[in-house]
Amino acid sequence: MRRSTLVFTFLVALAGGAVAQVSPETLKSLSTPDKVETNFGTLEFRDGAPSRETVDKARHTLDFTRALDAYLNSYGGASAYALGAGFRSIGAEDNTVVIFSELMDANSLFLTPNADTVYYMAAIDLTKGPMVVEQPPKGVGTINDMWFGWIIDIGFPGPDRGEGGKYLLLPPGYDGPIPEGGFFVARSKTTRVLYASRGYLVDNDPKPTADLVR
Repeated sequence: MRRSTLVFTFLVALAGGAVAQVSPETLKSLSTPDKVETNFGTLEFRDGAPSRETVDKARHTLDFTRALDAYLNSYGGASAYALGAGFRSIGAEDNTVVIFSELMDANSLFLTPNADTVYYMAAIDLTKGPMVVEQPPKGVGTINDMWFGWIIDIGFPGPDRGEGGKYLLLPPGYDGPIPEGGFFVARSKTTRVLYASRGYLVDNDPKPTADLVR
């Protein structure tokens, strides 16, 4: 027998032995089933290859998933834009603080605020450079960018710890001078930001808090 024939015969025997050692259960667990039930329908395969209908269902699911991802990543920006537009509709241009001095109610079209704290908020314009927000004491709030991305907490959860203070907001890419001390510095990824805080009632009365904010 020629050497090449002997080697080939040995490899065939070895391969046959390896296949014989794999159980039908193991092969089944590694193989693509003929049908797979999913939330978007039955997927069908032949010898591991998907049918045309299965390919279409998978493509539709990917399109839907990407559309959902785009929506989830965008509605925060749409909401932030709508807040600024709402402020302007009542005459509060950018950098003007709106105070709900008589509390919110069902006519206030906000998703999460409650009706027993005094809210004050503004859209801050950083297109012309840094801006300073003077946070009053006894507040609780945050400053977000226009994608509703967190920038810095203010009030009790922030660095002023409820004592109030000046927050220096820097626009994207700002590389100018920054004062040393006296300010809580925060950088924004957008050229506008949302400032939102709230204060608590005093003896169930919103007026002292509204006066403090003013």
